[in-house]
Amino acid sequence: MARILVIEDNRENLKLATLLLLNAGHVVLSAIDAESGLILARGEHPDLILMDIQLPGMDGLAATALLKQDPATAAIPVIALTALAMKADQEKSRLAGCDAYIAKPLRYKELYAAIDSLMGLTTRSVASADSAADQLS
Repeated sequence: MARILVIEDNRENLKLATLLLLNAGHVVLSAIDAESGLILARGEHPDLILMDIQLPGMDGLAATALLKQDPATAAIPVIALTALAMKADQEKSRLAGCDAYIAKPLRYKELYAAIDSLMGLTTRSVASADSAADQLS
Protein backbone atom coordinates (compact mmCIF):
# COMPACT_ATOMS: atom_id res chain seq x y z
CA MET A 1 0.00 0.00 0.00
CA ALA A 2 1.11 3.60 0.53
CA ARG A 3 3.57 5.35 2.84
CA ILE A 4 1.55 8.13 4.47
CA LEU A 5 2.85 10.99 6.59
CA VAL A 6 0.39 12.25 9.20
CA ILE A 7 1.12 15.75 10.53
CA GLU A 8 -1.16 16.24 13.54
CA ASP A 9 -0.52 17.91 16.91
CA ASN A 10 -3.45 16.33 18.79
CA ARG A 11 -2.23 12.97 20.12
CA GLU A 12 -5.69 11.37 20.07
CA ASN A 13 -6.32 12.43 16.48
CA LEU A 14 -2.86 11.20 15.51
CA LYS A 15 -3.52 7.87 17.20
CA LEU A 16 -6.86 7.47 15.41
CA ALA A 17 -5.45 8.36 11.99
CA THR A 18 -2.49 6.03 12.51
CA LEU A 19 -4.73 3.13 13.54
CA LEU A 20 -7.06 3.64 10.57
CA LEU A 21 -4.14 3.80 8.16
CA LEU A 22 -2.39 0.76 9.62
CA ASN A 23 -5.64 -1.23 9.49
CA ALA A 24 -5.87 -0.38 5.79
CA GLY A 25 -2.36 -1.72 5.22
CA HIS A 26 -0.49 1.58 4.89
CA VAL A 27 2.89 2.44 6.38
CA VAL A 28 2.59 5.48 8.67
CA LEU A 29 5.10 8.23 9.39
CA SER A 30 4.10 10.94 11.86
CA ALA A 31 5.00 14.43 13.00
CA ILE A 32 3.40 16.66 15.64
CA ASP A 33 4.22 20.02 14.03
CA ALA A 34 4.70 21.49 10.57
CA GLU A 35 8.44 22.00 10.86
CA SER A 36 9.21 18.34 11.68
CA GLY A 37 6.61 17.29 9.09
CA LEU A 38 8.44 19.27 6.40
CA ILE A 39 11.72 17.62 7.34
CA LEU A 40 10.13 14.15 7.18
CA ALA A 41 8.41 14.89 3.88
CA ARG A 42 11.65 16.07 2.29
CA GLY A 43 13.70 13.19 3.70
CA GLU A 44 11.26 10.29 3.37
CA HIS A 45 9.21 11.28 0.28
CA PRO A 46 5.91 9.73 1.44
CA ASP A 47 3.26 8.79 -1.10
CA LEU A 48 0.67 11.04 0.58
CA ILE A 49 0.41 13.52 3.47
CA LEU A 50 -2.49 14.04 5.90
CA MET A 51 -2.01 17.62 7.10
CA ASP A 52 -3.77 19.12 10.10
CA ILE A 53 -4.47 22.77 9.37
CA GLN A 54 -4.38 24.14 12.92
CA LEU A 55 -0.84 23.33 14.01
CA PRO A 56 1.29 25.16 16.58
CA GLY A 57 3.83 27.53 15.06
CA MET A 58 3.56 27.23 11.30
CA ASP A 59 0.03 26.20 10.30
CA GLY A 60 -0.77 23.40 7.88
CA LEU A 61 -1.67 25.73 5.02
CA ALA A 62 1.72 27.44 5.15
CA ALA A 63 3.45 24.05 5.36
CA THR A 64 1.45 22.76 2.37
CA ALA A 65 2.35 25.84 0.34
CA LEU A 66 6.06 25.22 1.09
CA LEU A 67 5.74 21.57 0.07
CA LYS A 68 4.04 22.49 -3.20
CA GLN A 69 6.72 25.12 -4.01
CA ASP A 70 9.55 22.60 -3.55
CA PRO A 71 10.17 20.48 -6.69
CA ALA A 72 11.20 17.54 -4.47
CA THR A 73 7.82 17.42 -2.70
CA ALA A 74 5.42 19.22 -5.05
CA ALA A 75 3.92 16.03 -6.45
CA ILE A 76 3.04 14.53 -3.05
CA PRO A 77 -0.75 14.69 -2.61
CA VAL A 78 -1.85 16.51 0.56
CA ILE A 79 -5.16 15.94 2.31
CA ALA A 80 -6.15 18.77 4.66
CA LEU A 81 -7.59 17.60 7.99
CA THR A 82 -9.41 20.27 9.92
CA ALA A 83 -12.17 21.03 12.37
CA LEU A 84 -12.79 24.19 10.32
CA ALA A 85 -15.62 23.06 8.07
CA MET A 86 -16.72 26.30 6.43
CA LYS A 87 -16.69 26.62 2.63
CA ALA A 88 -14.12 29.44 2.87
CA ASP A 89 -11.78 27.15 4.83
CA GLN A 90 -12.06 24.51 2.13
CA GLU A 91 -11.20 27.13 -0.49
CA LYS A 92 -8.18 28.33 1.54
CA SER A 93 -6.87 24.77 1.71
CA ARG A 94 -7.27 24.37 -2.06
CA LEU A 95 -5.45 27.65 -2.70
CA ALA A 96 -2.59 26.53 -0.44
CA GLY A 97 -2.19 23.43 -2.60
CA CYS A 98 -4.15 20.75 -0.76
CA ASP A 99 -5.45 18.05 -3.08
CA ALA A 100 -8.38 17.05 -0.85
CA TYR A 101 -10.12 18.25 2.31
CA ILE A 102 -11.58 16.20 5.16
CA ALA A 103 -13.42 17.83 8.04
CA LYS A 104 -12.98 16.45 11.55
CA PRO A 105 -14.15 14.37 13.24
CA LEU A 106 -12.36 11.91 10.97
CA ARG A 107 -14.67 9.41 9.28
CA TYR A 108 -12.87 6.32 8.08
CA LYS A 109 -14.91 5.78 4.89
CA GLU A 110 -14.27 9.37 3.80
CA LEU A 111 -10.56 9.04 4.64
CA TYR A 112 -10.19 5.76 2.73
CA ALA A 113 -12.09 7.14 -0.27
CA ALA A 114 -9.89 10.27 -0.42
CA ILE A 115 -6.70 8.20 -0.17
CA ASP A 116 -7.88 5.72 -2.79
CA SER A 117 -8.83 8.54 -5.13
CA LEU A 118 -5.55 10.42 -4.79
CA MET A 119 -3.39 7.30 -4.92
CA GLY A 120 -5.28 5.77 -7.85
CA LEU A 121 -6.04 2.70 -5.77
CA THR A 122 -9.00 0.43 -6.32
CA THR A 123 -11.78 1.49 -3.99
CA ARG A 124 -11.81 -0.91 -1.07
CA SER A 125 -15.03 -2.67 -0.25
CA VAL A 126 -17.30 -1.36 2.47
CA ALA A 127 -16.91 -4.71 4.23
CA SER A 128 -13.15 -4.21 4.41
CA ALA A 129 -13.57 -0.66 5.76
CA ASP A 130 -16.18 -1.82 8.26
CA SER A 131 -13.88 -4.60 9.42
CA ALA A 132 -11.09 -2.10 10.11
CA ALA A 133 -13.50 0.12 12.00
CA ASP A 134 -14.73 -2.79 14.10
CA GLN A 135 -11.18 -3.34 15.27
CA LEU A 136 -11.21 0.21 16.67
CA SER A 137 -14.27 -0.48 18.81
